[in-house]
Amino acid sequence: MEIARRMRSIPPYLFADLDRKRAALRAKGVDVINIAIGDPDLPTPPHIIAALTEAARNPATHVYPPYEGTAEFRQAVAGWYARRFGVSLDPDREVLALIGSKEGLAHIPWVFVDPGDVVLVSDPGYPVYQTATLMAEGTPYPVPLRPEDGWRPDLGAIPEAVARRAKVFFLNYPNNPTAAVADLAFFNDVADFARRHGILVVHDNTYSEIAYDGFRPPSFLEARGAKEVGIEFHSLSKTYCMTGWRLGFAVGNPEAVQALGTLKTNIDSGQFTAIQAAGVAALTGPQQAVRERVATWEARRNAVVRGLRAAGLDAPMPRATFYLWIPVPGGYDSVSFAAHLLEAAGVAVAPGIGYGQRGNGHIRISLTAPDDRFAEAIRRIGDRVGATARPGGR
Repeated sequence: MEIARRMRSIPPYLFADLDRKRAALRAKGVDVINIAIGDPDLPTPPHIIAALTEAARNPATHVYPPYEGTAEFRQAVAGWYARRFGVSLDPDREVLALIGSKEGLAHIPWVFVDPGDVVLVSDPGYPVYQTATLMAEGTPYPVPLRPEDGWRPDLGAIPEAVARRAKVFFLNYPNNPTAAVADLAFFNDVADFARRHGILVVHDNTYSEIAYDGFRPPSFLEARGAKEVGIEFHSLSKTYCMTGWRLGFAVGNPEAVQALGTLKTNIDSGQFTAIQAAGVAALTGPQQAVRERVATWEARRNAVVRGLRAAGLDAPMPRATFYLWIPVPGGYDSVSFAAHLLEAAGVAVAPGIGYGQRGNGHIRISLTAPDDRFAEAIRRIGDRVGATARPGGR
């Protein structure tokens, strides 16, 4: 049996490999605290579960759903975008239901990238952007994200020859893994850059509702002329603690949305109608549960950052997402420090190298574990590795 050539360039998915290492330790009896994966520990709000239950009991939901998503779900998305961002969307032409936003993000290069085409991919960035490009036989071009630039790309540093060949530009703000944020002025610059070079901007806006200290992240579609050059992906996974439900959507440029829809009609049959009914309840129903969950993460952020700093780690105070992007101490790279935390303290974090070469000096911690587990993780880090974590290894 010979694996297809395209698969030879695809590394194992970061979190699948981490799962295997954690499982091996647990098999030895180690109590592993997992703060590596962005999977909310808080439950889905009850009114959403009730909507699913009611819809699932209706035999009308047991048949194939509309390929593009139910009319009710697409209308709910359009209404939510109008209320949240002031962006007007045509639910029939500019909204597409997805089986989670990851599915759509992974498929968009298949629609717009021919073999050899360049795709601009943030480094560090969500791994799916690069692997999806490779699967489409495109050429990823790593666009550096640097702390001195606020972990945002310097558009002027992208070589003109590269920009001319680029078909797609993946962006993600608020950002995974760095937790960086972007403002509307930056998005305006991106839209102008894309228009000059004929590039489709693919903006992953998954974390827009997880923000702190009164900050309200914008949508790329709020930028000048953004709909001419952009498609935005969103998900109910993080906002409504629905990661396992697999429901997301793509919105924006109608040609891009409809082209992605054409691909999807040929490879999947859409998301279960009852789950879409639950999505309608999420988007149109009371939002107090979202505010409560964000308040929980904000309080957890404050406590965890204080604890990690006391343990000797240079933990930042992010304005959005539930991630901490932490520089590794001297004498380590991201893999060796993550391994040290796992083996010495039984604490699993994500090594930054999994998000690109420029992530090698960092680890990512996710604020998605119960408070008591975080308290124990911080205690272990302070007791067992705190001394070596301090600058200079003191």
